[in-house]
Amino acid sequence: MNIWEELPKPFLILAPMEGVTDVIFRQVVAKAGRPDLFFTEFTNVSSYASEKGRANALERLEIAPTDKPIIAQIWGKEPEHFKETVKALKNLGFSGVDINFGCPDKNVNKAGGGAAMIKTPELALECLREATKNTELPVSVKTRLGWAKVEEYKEWLPLLLNEHPKALTVHLRTKKEMSKVPAHYEIIPEIVKLRNEISLETKLIINGDIKNKEHALKLHQEYKEVDGFMIGRGVFANPYCFTDHTATREDLMKLLYLHLDLYEKYSKKHQVSYEPLKHFYKIYINNFPGASDLRAKLMETHSIKEAREVLRKV
Repeated sequence: MNIWEELPKPFLILAPMEGVTDVIFRQVVAKAGRPDLFFTEFTNVSSYASEKGRANALERLEIAPTDKPIIAQIWGKEPEHFKETVKALKNLGFSGVDINFGCPDKNVNKAGGGAAMIKTPELALECLREATKNTELPVSVKTRLGWAKVEEYKEWLPLLLNEHPKALTVHLRTKKEMSKVPAHYEIIPEIVKLRNEISLETKLIINGDIKNKEHALKLHQEYKEVDGFMIGRGVFANPYCFTDHTATREDLMKLLYLHLDLYEKYSKKHQVSYEPLKHFYKIYINNFPGASDLRAKLMETHSIKEAREVLRKV
């Protein structure tokens, strides 16, 4: 079964974001209005292949019923570790495997993974091949245009497409550009042309600066041969970004309370600290009178109990 063949056109995906798109936040997004497909945060295959790191890897790969269908995203640089990891993913409930060749995080890149794979194409292809031949799940790839120069896509993307991945997500920036420049939408027609010439069966997904469902559909009108669109930071501006719903303050506060409840539930199950939760408050508390003051008070809290006390006084 190939999940990529079952999706509508265009389909929408929540981009995998480190420290953001965990099992808790995905449930919040599902409550607001889920995308057609979820991705996990990326998991290091070397962690899964290690007896010491496997528990942490499995924690990152935890999924909730509302997550399905969901793709497991993995990264690393050891072909053998890709082989070992992908063999386990089907039994964990995933509908596919995505290999991250685009993450710009300096620690990931220093370890030779993520976008650093663009600089070691032969190793990247070896990892992709090991993953593909050792799982029945459809294997896809997420990458950037290049490491330092936009033009690198002309050599890099054909290498990937010649492996015929089930789907290819292209973040329309280089690693060096991070998110400091606008996404290069002007290159989409050339990427479509490469896909059509080399691997027509590969689903093409575009990522970068896509705000919401309305924006994605507008882009699809212009670039009809693109199969799907991936929304990342747009979810911070609007957790209802996969729907046509205009969120009210009450809607957002309900999502915040759900996030708090889920965080409390999972913190009892795993060793989860409170501090990372603070990064999410700006999603729910904005664009209404007194929002900045309320956020400031929440940022001074040290527990979910304290956060609830602050919210009760609103």
